[in-house]
Amino acid sequence: MIFTILAASTGEFSLSKLDHALQQLVVLGIQTGQKILAAVIIYMVGHYLIRFINRLVARGLNKTKMDGSVQSFLRSLINIILTVLLLITVFSALGINTTSFAALLASAGVAIGMALSGNLQNFAGGIIILVFRPYKVGDWIEAQNYQGRVKEVQIFHTIIQTIDNRLVYIPNGTMSTSLVVNHDQLQLRRAEWTVSISYGDNVEYARQLLTRLIDAEPMILTEPKDAKGNPLPAVFIGVKGLSASSVDLIVRAYVESKDYWDIFFHMQEVFYQAIDADPQLTIPFQTQTVHVVND
Repeated sequence: MIFTILAASTGEFSLSKLDHALQQLVVLGIQTGQKILAAVIIYMVGHYLIRFINRLVARGLNKTKMDGSVQSFLRSLINIILTVLLLITVFSALGINTTSFAALLASAGVAIGMALSGNLQNFAGGIIILVFRPYKVGDWIEAQNYQGRVKEVQIFHTIIQTIDNRLVYIPNGTMSTSLVVNHDQLQLRRAEWTVSISYGDNVEYARQLLTRLIDAEPMILTEPKDAKGNPLPAVFIGVKGLSASSVDLIVRAYVESKDYWDIFFHMQEVFYQAIDADPQLTIPFQTQTVHVVND
């Protein structure tokens, strides 16, 4: 009798535990299914958003006329960042603790950033140059005591081809934070020449001669205008200074930026030949007076 009661009690207790375990299993399965379903939905929506954002980024980069390699690099970088964020969100939806994972990523980012701080600065400088375009490929610029034609704008460096046919690699971090002179950004450039005559020569006569030479050169703009059509200063000829052995005249005139160096050297020669051939003007030479004192 007692055994029967104990057996019945034990059976009821075992059945109760089994029912409780099954209930917990069902609840756990429902919760897990909900998490998995939420993770799948987040992944599908996130994947669609990433594709949509990538298309927007590609269109925006195409409008900036960046170099193809730069566009590809930026698209890949943005896609990787968005994908990592999506994976972290999916893991979080599954109930996986992402705090340690995010901390690991942050620590790795700090370590890599410290190790590559110079390159990251150059990378950021390259992005600034490509976006704001203070210069572009083909422009004649002056930077870091170098003058030359911009050959290529890379992610980390700007390559300049100098007048003596050297390739100079300047870090973009330096280019984005230091002085850069772009000689070709404006359509017109004002050329300047210094022409010297001797003391005693007629300055007005020399001015008229230089004016005729300027007017005879078709590449010099006698009525220059800026990009908006506003008039710019015309040809200017005046006395720049009185040197020890010469009267220095300054000549200023606007020319097309692409013709600057050709017309500059050409007019230097024209001015010399005209003054040398004119009987009323002389080319000054540096002189020194020596007084001899006899004892």
